[in-house]
Amino acid sequence: MTSEVEQPTAMSEALGYEQARDELIEVVRRLEAGGTTLEESLALWERGEELAKVCRRRLDGARARLDAALAEEADPEGDQEEDGAL
Repeated sequence: MTSEVEQPTAMSEALGYEQARDELIEVVRRLEAGGTTLEESLALWERGEELAKVCRRRLDGARARLDAALAEEADPEGDQEEDGAL
């Protein structure tokens, strides 16, 4: 039973941002359209939460990479410049 819970998470982590976002949009569309049973709605909601977490992690990772690149660009010499100023 535990493998059923872990498997979708592992599969979700393999998704790229765009794939997770597109699937999340489809989940929201289906929930908004209605016509699903309570069990189906709960399963969709849980999948949507999982996909939203994947998107957030991907965006956070991209932000960290961007911040690191910008910091490196702003100070390409690193601590060497500070040592020369002392």
